[in-house]
Amino acid sequence: MRSASTKDPLFRKGLKIRKAVVGAEYVERRLAAADELAWPFEEFATKFAWGSVWSRPGLSRKTRSFLNLAALTAMNMRHELKTHIRAALRNGLTRKEGSEALLQCWGYCCFPESLDALRLMQEVYGEMDAAPRRGKKRRPSR
Repeated sequence: MRSASTKDPLFRKGLKIRKAVVGAEYVERRLAAADELAWPFEEFATKFAWGSVWSRPGLSRKTRSFLNLAALTAMNMRHELKTHIRAALRNGLTRKEGSEALLQCWGYCCFPESLDALRLMQEVYGEMDAAPRRGKKRRPSR
């Protein structure tokens, strides 16, 4: 089943975008760890969220990241939020813009969720700053 889906053009398109946004290492780990129960979730996420939605021309990746930060903050989806904080930086958000997005959420979602999201953002930035720099990648602006 995996080999059939990995040959699907929509899966391949989604995989390319997914790796660019959330990082190839992360995606490869997720796919490799997917058992028979998890694989359909990975396949659908790759095909439909990434291949069908993230590939649409109507919004930039940066704008999509803003929306993801807001939605994941509102739902208090901690694990996914950490992944998408990193993705937002890859998509061009600055650390200041990310912080402003969470502050905006505070007024419309709920203070505890926004504060929790800010703590996660600070945790992610701390992890990123502490990690050894690889290659010539520039650290995202603050």
